[in-house]
Amino acid sequence: MLRAAAYFALPLATLAALVALLVWLAPFEALTPGAPPVESLAFETVRLEPGLIRARVRADGSGPVILAQVHVDGAYRSFRQTPPGPLDRLRSAELVIPYPWVEGEAHHVVALTSSGATFEHMIEVAQMTPDPFGRQTPMLLLVGLLLGLAPVSIGLMSFPGLRALGPRATGFVLAVTVGLLIYLLIDTLGEGLEAAETVLDRFRGGTLVWVSALATAAILTGLGRSGTKPPHGLTLAAFIALGIGLHNLGEGLVVGAAFASGETALAAFLVVGFVIHNVTEGFGIAAPLTGTRPPLAAFAGLAALAGLPALAGVFLGAQVVSPLWTAVCFGIGAGAIAQVIFEITALLARQGGAAKLAGASVLGGVTLGLAVMYATALLV
Repeated sequence: MLRAAAYFALPLATLAALVALLVWLAPFEALTPGAPPVESLAFETVRLEPGLIRARVRADGSGPVILAQVHVDGAYRSFRQTPPGPLDRLRSAELVIPYPWVEGEAHHVVALTSSGATFEHMIEVAQMTPDPFGRQTPMLLLVGLLLGLAPVSIGLMSFPGLRALGPRATGFVLAVTVGLLIYLLIDTLGEGLEAAETVLDRFRGGTLVWVSALATAAILTGLGRSGTKPPHGLTLAAFIALGIGLHNLGEGLVVGAAFASGETALAAFLVVGFVIHNVTEGFGIAAPLTGTRPPLAAFAGLAALAGLPALAGVFLGAQVVSPLWTAVCFGIGAGAIAQVIFEITALLARQGGAAKLAGASVLGGVTLGLAVMYATALLV
């Protein structure tokens, strides 16, 4: 074992020495003599306080970025940078800009570097950033519970009806669940890739979404298959609830960000749409339980696992979370949903053979699940 480790250590040490040599000697700088540095700056978060704009920016480029000026709505403004000085690659800083912003109006913020490059951010609708421990806490709490826990709990109430359908209908119900989850998977990946578009190119936001999804799916599949039997019954329902909960975390981030950006009408509309949309998620969680008699506490735990992440998402989104972490959250949610789709499909194959997956019952159920999710999504 030690001998094998030594053989692996030699090429790794050689690679490290080569990289260190390239960084130290910087031989490629001679290929671009006198060329101006390439600069990039991204506004990650913007928070509004009375008379203040707080912006967190992150720099990238071939050299340190020096912020020289900031102007808001066409006029230069004084600002304080923390930490001060040049920003090395991928370093962030907070800009505190005294400015009498007006609630409900749009404001245009521009950062100028010492080389003359400009980087812009538009505040579409100005509104003070909610304080999670202030007077807006009860409102955010209510929104989070309505967004996730309430509709999932309503959906779980369908369990007696699903159970009364009998074992023959169980396969169809599970197929409907697969359709619901496929729609959630596509929607979650779309949201993640959209958030990734505003991330610095250096972070490879789109790739990070896919990597997060694949890694999560692999880890959860390994955990689910660590026992002697594949997950079924209550265990499978818990995996479904976990996947849906991670998806609802992303929905909470979107709704919280809408409140923080002043788009209250949009946020309220999203909440109403998501409430109706998320009831179907409770059906999906209840489907694998039709052959069992779980205690009431199990339903409470499943509802919390699927619904409470939306509450956390609302509070985090209201504080204007970095789009990088938003993209990662959506990627993780997509991976969890993909793992559940795999396990339910495997369960259907075990129950009726692989040929059953191409049968009218399964294909019809998947189509119905997709149609239901699409129809309820039109309300969002």
